[in-house]
Amino acid sequence: MGQNIIGYRDEYQRSLDDPEGFWLDAAQAVEWTVPPTQAFDGGQGPAGRWFPDGEMNTAYNALDRHVAAGRGEQPALIHDSAMTGAQRSYSYSELTDQVARFAGVLRAQGVRKGDRVLIYMPMIPEAAIAMLAAARLGAIHSVVFGGFAASELATRLKDATPVVLVTTTGGLEPNRAIEYLPTVHEALTKAGTPELPVIIKHREGFTGLPEGLELNFTDWDAALAAAEPAECVPVKASDPLYILYTSGTTGTPKGVVRDNGGHAVALLWTMAKLYNIGAGDVWWTASDVGWVVGHSYIVYGPLLAGATTLMYEGKPVGTPDAGAFWRVIEAHRVKALFTAPTALRAIRKMDPEAALLKKYDVGTLQTLFTAGERLDTDTYHWAKKVLGIPVVDHWWQTETGWGIVGNPQGMDPLPIKAGSPSLPLPGYDLRILDGFGEEVAAGEEGNIVLALPLPPGTLTTLWGNDQRYVDSYLGAFPGFYATGDSGYRDGDGYVFVMGRTDDIINVAGHRLSTGAMEQVVGTHPAVAECAVIGVVDALKGQKAMGFVVLKAGVSIDPEVLERELVALVRREIGPVADFKNAVVVDALPKTRSGKILRKTMRQIADGEQYTVPSTIEDPAVIEVLAPLLLATRAPQ
Repeated sequence: MGQNIIGYRDEYQRSLDDPEGFWLDAAQAVEWTVPPTQAFDGGQGPAGRWFPDGEMNTAYNALDRHVAAGRGEQPALIHDSAMTGAQRSYSYSELTDQVARFAGVLRAQGVRKGDRVLIYMPMIPEAAIAMLAAARLGAIHSVVFGGFAASELATRLKDATPVVLVTTTGGLEPNRAIEYLPTVHEALTKAGTPELPVIIKHREGFTGLPEGLELNFTDWDAALAAAEPAECVPVKASDPLYILYTSGTTGTPKGVVRDNGGHAVALLWTMAKLYNIGAGDVWWTASDVGWVVGHSYIVYGPLLAGATTLMYEGKPVGTPDAGAFWRVIEAHRVKALFTAPTALRAIRKMDPEAALLKKYDVGTLQTLFTAGERLDTDTYHWAKKVLGIPVVDHWWQTETGWGIVGNPQGMDPLPIKAGSPSLPLPGYDLRILDGFGEEVAAGEEGNIVLALPLPPGTLTTLWGNDQRYVDSYLGAFPGFYATGDSGYRDGDGYVFVMGRTDDIINVAGHRLSTGAMEQVVGTHPAVAECAVIGVVDALKGQKAMGFVVLKAGVSIDPEVLERELVALVRREIGPVADFKNAVVVDALPKTRSGKILRKTMRQIADGEQYTVPSTIEDPAVIEVLAPLLLATRAPQ
C-alpha cells in the first residue's frame, strides 16, 4: 500500500503498546490547572478513568486560553442562518465574554459544579454559549434536540434532574416555524417539575408564552445584561462534562456520560491528526448541537483547537436550493466540511450534475469528511468527481464521541478505498468476532468490537446507571466493548462497516448483509438513495426488500428498474441473496441526523408493534410508506 501508511502504523502501534505514554504526550495539548501524572486508572468506574489526577476546565481551554495567547480578535464562531438570512461572527474575545456572562446568569440561578443544565435549543449561537457556560462553572449540560416532543423532553428532565432549563421561543424549519414554549410547558408538567427555572432567549417571529400557560422564567437578554461574569471552575478530568441521550430511545433513556479531561485530549488529537485543522482554520460541521457530532465538532473540537467554527441553521437542499452548501463554503472560505452522507445524497438527488456548484468558488475547500451513516460507493465517487478533493469517510458512535475508524489527514493520509472508512484510529484495538467470541478471517463478516480499555473521550458510563452500561455494552463479549455493528476487514486491514448487527438477515439459512445489498443497489444510475430490509418470509425465514428513491428528473418504469436491480444484486452478491423486490418511493424515513429508520420499516413490514422515534425528520414519510411496507408481507 505504499510508504505513506508508515506514519499512521507507528502512531497506531504505539497507542496500543504504550497507551500511558501515548496519551500523556497527547495531553500536553491541554492547559491543565493540575497536570496529570497518570494516563489511566482501571480501578475507577465500570471501565476505568482517564487522567485521574488531572484538573482543568474545558471552557477555559476552548476560549480564554486563545484570548490569553493574543488571538482574541480571531473569529471563533460564525453563525449563518439560511432560514433568516442573518449572519453573525463572534471573535474569541466576544464569545469568551458572552459565555462568562451567561455563566454568571446560571450561577445566579443556583447552578454549581456538578449540577445539571438542560438545553433545548435550535441551531443558534446561544445554544453553544449555554453549553460552554455550563462547562465554565463545572456544571454538566444535557442538550436535547430543539423541537423534540414534550414526552421525550420530559423523560430527559426526569433522568437528568437539572437545576435549570435553557430554551428559546422557537426554531425554524423550511416552510414552518416551531413554537417551543408550549412543548416546554407540557414537558415540565409531565416531568412533575412545573416550577423549574427556565431561561428563555426570545427570537423574532415567535409568539412567546401562550396565554394561560405559566413558566418560572427569566429573560435571556435582560439577565445577560445585568450579569456578573463568572470565572472558570477547575474540575477533575474524570468529572462529567455532559450527558447526551442516545437517539430513538424509548422508556428510560440512555444518557451517555462524557468526561472533561479525556474528551479534551481526544478532540484536540483528532482536530490536528484526523482532520488537519489548526488555529485560524475555518471548519464547518453541518450537523446539529443536539447530536454527538454537534457536541464534538461544532462546539468543542474546533474551539479547543483555536479554529473558527461555522454554525449553520438550514438544510442542504430547500434553503433555498441544492447549492446551499456551496454558498456557505464560498462565503466563509471553509477549509474542511464534515457532513452526513444523506446530505450529499439529497444534494445529488436535486442536482445530479452539480450545476449549482458552478455558481460558487469553493476553492478553499481541501477535504470533505463524512460520518453518521455508511458512505455508499456511488455517492463517494460522485462527490469526489464534482469537488475534485479527498472525500474521507470515518465511522464512530454517540458513545465513542470521536472516530473509531478513520483516515488521518493530519498525518500521512492513507490510500482511500471506496466503501471503507479506512483503518482503526489510535487507541482503538478493533476486532471482528463471530457469535462465539472468536476472531474471524479477513473478508468474513462478524461483530465489530473494541478491546478494553476504550481510549480517552469515550463514554465513561450511562448517567446514574453503571450496571446498565455494563449490560448494554460490555456483557456480550467479555473484555470487549460491543459496537452493535457488523462488518469485516479486508487483506490490508481496512474496515468495512455493513450496518447494525440486526441488519443481518437470514435467508434460508444464509446470513446476508442488507448493507452489502444497499451498496450494490446504490450503484444503479437512476437511484439517489436506498434502503434494503429483511422482512418475514414463511418459506425462507426472511427475504430482502429494496426501497429506492430516484434522482431528480429521472424517469424509469418501476418494473424495468426492479428487474435491473435484481440482476445487479444477483451479479454482485449472487443468487443466494434472493433479492427479488424493489419498490420506488418518494422518500425514506430518517432521523434528523440522517440515519434511515430501517428497524422501524422492518417492524411495520412484519406487522409488529412499532414506535416512530422522536428523532424522525418527517413523520409523514412513515404514513405514506406504511401501506407499501405492509403490502410486502408474505401470506403466513
